[in-house]
Amino acid sequence: MTRYLLDTNILVRASDEQARDRPLAINAVAHLLTQSHDCVLSPQVLVEFWAVATRPAEVNGLGWSVDQCQQEVEQFLGQFPLIEDKPESFRLWLTLVQRHKVVGKRVHDARLAATMLANDVSHIITFNLDDFASITEITPVHPQTISA
Repeated sequence: MTRYLLDTNILVRASDEQARDRPLAINAVAHLLTQSHDCVLSPQVLVEFWAVATRPAEVNGLGWSVDQCQQEVEQFLGQFPLIEDKPESFRLWLTLVQRHKVVGKRVHDARLAATMLANDVSHIITFNLDDFASITEITPVHPQTISA
Protein backbone atom coordinates (compact mmCIF):
# COMPACT_ATOMS: atom_id res chain seq x y z
CA MET A 1 0.00 0.00 0.00
CA THR A 2 1.35 3.39 -1.05
CA ARG A 3 0.35 6.77 0.36
CA TYR A 4 -0.42 9.47 -2.21
CA LEU A 5 -0.82 13.17 -1.58
CA LEU A 6 -3.49 14.64 -3.83
CA ASP A 7 -2.01 17.78 -5.40
CA THR A 8 -4.09 20.93 -5.68
CA ASN A 9 -4.53 20.53 -9.43
CA ILE A 10 -6.13 17.12 -8.89
CA LEU A 11 -8.72 18.62 -6.53
CA VAL A 12 -9.37 21.58 -8.82
CA ARG A 13 -9.90 19.46 -11.90
CA ALA A 14 -12.03 16.92 -10.03
CA SER A 15 -14.24 19.78 -8.77
CA ASP A 16 -14.51 21.76 -11.99
CA GLU A 17 -17.33 20.34 -14.08
CA GLN A 18 -15.94 22.19 -17.12
CA ALA A 19 -12.39 20.79 -16.82
CA ARG A 20 -11.34 18.62 -19.74
CA ASP A 21 -9.26 16.44 -17.40
CA ARG A 22 -11.99 16.04 -14.77
CA PRO A 23 -12.71 12.36 -15.58
CA LEU A 24 -8.98 11.58 -15.56
CA ALA A 25 -8.51 13.13 -12.11
CA ILE A 26 -11.57 11.40 -10.65
CA ASN A 27 -10.77 8.01 -12.20
CA ALA A 28 -7.13 8.07 -11.10
CA VAL A 29 -8.06 8.71 -7.48
CA ALA A 30 -10.82 6.09 -7.60
CA HIS A 31 -8.37 3.58 -9.07
CA LEU A 32 -5.85 4.22 -6.28
CA LEU A 33 -8.54 3.72 -3.65
CA THR A 34 -9.81 0.48 -5.23
CA GLN A 35 -6.22 -0.78 -5.20
CA SER A 36 -6.10 -0.14 -1.42
CA HIS A 37 -3.72 2.83 -1.63
CA ASP A 38 -4.19 5.77 0.71
CA CYS A 39 -4.97 9.20 -0.69
CA VAL A 40 -4.33 12.10 1.68
CA LEU A 41 -4.57 15.88 1.77
CA SER A 42 -2.36 18.50 3.35
CA PRO A 43 -3.34 21.88 4.78
CA GLN A 44 -1.30 23.61 2.06
CA VAL A 45 -3.18 21.79 -0.71
CA LEU A 46 -6.51 22.89 0.76
CA VAL A 47 -5.30 26.49 1.14
CA GLU A 48 -4.19 26.48 -2.50
CA PHE A 49 -7.50 24.92 -3.56
CA TRP A 50 -9.41 27.67 -1.72
CA ALA A 51 -7.35 30.33 -3.50
CA VAL A 52 -8.07 28.87 -6.94
CA ALA A 53 -11.71 28.02 -6.28
CA THR A 54 -12.59 31.49 -5.02
CA ARG A 55 -10.53 33.40 -7.61
CA PRO A 56 -12.61 34.85 -10.47
CA ALA A 57 -12.93 32.63 -13.55
CA GLU A 58 -11.48 35.37 -15.77
CA VAL A 59 -8.17 35.09 -13.90
CA ASN A 60 -7.94 31.28 -14.06
CA GLY A 61 -10.08 30.50 -11.03
CA LEU A 62 -13.40 28.77 -10.52
CA GLY A 63 -15.25 31.89 -9.36
CA TRP A 64 -16.91 30.11 -6.45
CA SER A 65 -18.45 31.74 -3.40
CA VAL A 66 -16.95 31.17 0.03
CA ASP A 67 -19.94 28.98 0.92
CA GLN A 68 -19.53 26.80 -2.17
CA CYS A 69 -15.81 26.45 -1.55
CA GLN A 70 -16.32 25.64 2.12
CA GLN A 71 -18.77 22.91 1.17
CA GLU A 72 -16.28 21.35 -1.24
CA VAL A 73 -13.42 21.50 1.27
CA GLU A 74 -15.63 19.84 3.90
CA GLN A 75 -16.47 17.12 1.40
CA PHE A 76 -12.75 16.53 0.73
CA LEU A 77 -12.09 16.33 4.46
CA GLY A 78 -14.85 13.76 4.79
CA GLN A 79 -13.29 11.64 2.03
CA PHE A 80 -9.55 11.88 2.66
CA PRO A 81 -7.36 12.03 5.77
CA LEU A 82 -5.54 15.30 6.46
CA ILE A 83 -1.82 14.96 7.18
CA GLU A 84 -0.21 17.39 9.59
CA ASP A 85 2.19 20.26 9.18
CA LYS A 86 4.61 18.77 11.70
CA PRO A 87 7.37 20.76 13.42
CA GLU A 88 10.06 18.85 11.47
CA SER A 89 8.46 19.88 8.17
CA PHE A 90 10.29 23.20 8.20
CA ARG A 91 13.71 21.61 8.70
CA LEU A 92 12.95 19.08 5.96
CA TRP A 93 11.86 21.93 3.67
CA LEU A 94 15.05 23.87 4.36
CA THR A 95 17.15 20.80 3.60
CA LEU A 96 15.26 20.17 0.35
CA VAL A 97 15.52 23.72 -0.97
CA GLN A 98 19.22 23.85 -0.17
CA ARG A 99 20.06 20.38 -1.48
CA HIS A 100 18.12 20.78 -4.72
CA LYS A 101 18.79 24.53 -5.19
CA VAL A 102 15.05 25.28 -5.29
CA VAL A 103 14.16 28.89 -6.07
CA GLY A 104 11.10 31.02 -6.81
CA LYS A 105 7.62 29.50 -6.85
CA ARG A 106 9.03 25.97 -6.60
CA VAL A 107 9.70 26.57 -2.88
CA HIS A 108 5.99 25.93 -2.30
CA ASP A 109 6.27 22.55 -4.02
CA ALA A 110 9.28 21.76 -1.84
CA ARG A 111 7.13 22.57 1.19
CA LEU A 112 4.57 20.02 0.04
CA ALA A 113 7.37 17.49 -0.35
CA ALA A 114 8.66 18.24 3.15
CA THR A 115 5.19 17.76 4.63
CA MET A 116 4.94 14.48 2.73
CA LEU A 117 8.27 13.26 4.08
CA ALA A 118 7.35 14.23 7.65
CA ASN A 119 4.19 12.11 7.30
CA ASP A 120 5.67 9.10 5.47
CA VAL A 121 3.88 9.91 2.21
CA SER A 122 6.06 8.84 -0.72
CA HIS A 123 4.00 9.75 -3.80
CA ILE A 124 2.09 12.77 -5.08
CA ILE A 125 -0.51 12.52 -7.82
CA THR A 126 -0.27 15.64 -9.96
CA PHE A 127 -0.78 16.97 -13.45
CA ASN A 128 2.44 18.99 -13.04
CA LEU A 129 5.27 16.46 -12.84
CA ASP A 130 7.88 19.13 -13.57
CA ASP A 131 6.99 20.94 -10.33
CA PHE A 132 8.47 18.05 -8.37
CA ALA A 133 11.09 16.71 -10.80
CA SER A 134 14.06 18.10 -8.87
CA ILE A 135 12.93 16.66 -5.53
CA THR A 136 14.17 13.10 -5.72
CA GLU A 137 12.96 12.13 -2.23
CA ILE A 138 9.36 11.83 -3.44
CA THR A 139 7.69 10.29 -6.48
CA PRO A 140 5.41 12.46 -8.61
CA VAL A 141 2.84 10.45 -10.56
CA HIS A 142 0.68 11.72 -13.42
CA PRO A 143 -2.96 10.55 -13.24
CA GLN A 144 -2.67 9.23 -16.81
CA THR A 145 -0.23 6.55 -15.64
CA ILE A 146 -2.62 5.47 -12.88
CA SER A 147 -5.69 5.22 -15.03
CA ALA A 148 -3.87 3.50 -17.89
